Amino acid sequence: MKGSTSTAGYRSVGAGAAGSAIILTAACTGLWAGVTGSGGDTEPVTIEITPADGTGDVRSNVPITVGAANGTITDVRVEQAGGGPDEDIPARVGTEAEAVAEAGDGDDYAMTGVLDKAKTEWVSDWNLVPGADVVVTATGINADGAETEVVSRFTTEPADKGKRLGLESNFPSSGQTVGVGMPVIVNFDAPVENKEQVENSIEVTSEKATQGAWNWFGDQMAVFRPEEYWEPDQKVSVNMRLAGVEASPGVVGTENRRLDFQVGREQITTVDDGAHEMTVQRSGKTVKTFPISNGRADTERYTTTNGVHLTMEKYEHLVMDSSTVGIPAGSAEAYRLDVNWAVRFSNSGEFAHAAPWNGNVGSANSSHGCTNMATDDAKWFHDETLMGDPYIVEGTDRELEVDNGWGFWQRSWDEWLENSPTGEPDSTDDTGTPGSVHAA
Repeated sequence: MKGSTSTAGYRSVGAGAAGSAIILTAACTGLWAGVTGSGGDTEPVTIEITPADGTGDVRSNVPITVGAANGTITDVRVEQAGGGPDEDIPARVGTEAEAVAEAGDGDDYAMTGVLDKAKTEWVSDWNLVPGADVVVTATGINADGAETEVVSRFTTEPADKGKRLGLESNFPSSGQTVGVGMPVIVNFDAPVENKEQVENSIEVTSEKATQGAWNWFGDQMAVFRPEEYWEPDQKVSVNMRLAGVEASPGVVGTENRRLDFQVGREQITTVDDGAHEMTVQRSGKTVKTFPISNGRADTERYTTTNGVHLTMEKYEHLVMDSSTVGIPAGSAEAYRLDVNWAVRFSNSGEFAHAAPWNGNVGSANSSHGCTNMATDDAKWFHDETLMGDPYIVEGTDRELEVDNGWGFWQRSWDEWLENSPTGEPDSTDDTGTPGSVHAA
């Protein structure tokens, strides 16, 4: 591993946590224990590291602690090697596309910790890589300035095959530019029982700081949403420090992942069901109005859902088959249509799309629930839409469910917090997550 210089800094992890934090970094210099500095009658500082030197099969979700007596702690460094998803390759971190660096390399995945105000106790922020060889080097000084360095070498318990938490998918993807309503959606490949510990292992930071929180939809999907729409034109990063977190009894994460995306311009679309009109605004100013035809509303199935949607995906050409929304082929209401310039805004079969066959566009609602548009208008909307743009439908009596597509803005901020396992907002200003990632 590359050698690097340890750096002192400040970081608060957990509600109400305070004090200075020392950045833990990988080090390739010689590791030794001894006393240096000026002479004097003062006893040397005594440093104790837990887990102790020589310990084997340490659980990856217990914290490293360093304590000092007869002095204060000045530096803590951690090196992790080996481990990871397969025992015969180094533990790695990186983007969802490719693992690019050994664990501990780079600022994003350097181990950090909190030092108390007296500078006599340090506790690590994050979990350890399973199946790794770990070296902790701690330094302290006594009142005379004499320095002591102590080293603890130990190993962490490996993650059993078949009991490893990984990612099934995430939205958005790294490098994407998205709308101001876009949440962070993480789908895991195994059920999560310890939801607080897992969500506290995922740190969301944005260039224009705000606060957000996680909600869970089932045991495998976590969703982070800010209190209000993201401010436009900024970068958002998601550091998923999943290595070592215990998702469920015996099931642990093995890799860290990073996701970076860009929030684009603010575009908010409002569809007035009664007026048969779509209004597209950029930064609060109307840039387009289009005549539309919504669901005919003679049944709930054919009523366009009301509320705050997000645009999810788009197609230049799409075959819309009624059998995918529960209307079997051969039934009286069955349909199979070739449509162009389609933008999805729910999981119940709703798209905004071109419908040149609909003579009621602008005058009446006669679709199966989609927003029908003239071809040129639908193409403009398709071309100018980003994933995560708010798409608000007003005036129907079928309310959008929070879990229908990305209906997450249907919950008020208070309701969103009530449904968060931590119950606390999470700041995106790089000050840490609300609670602990370690075992209870």
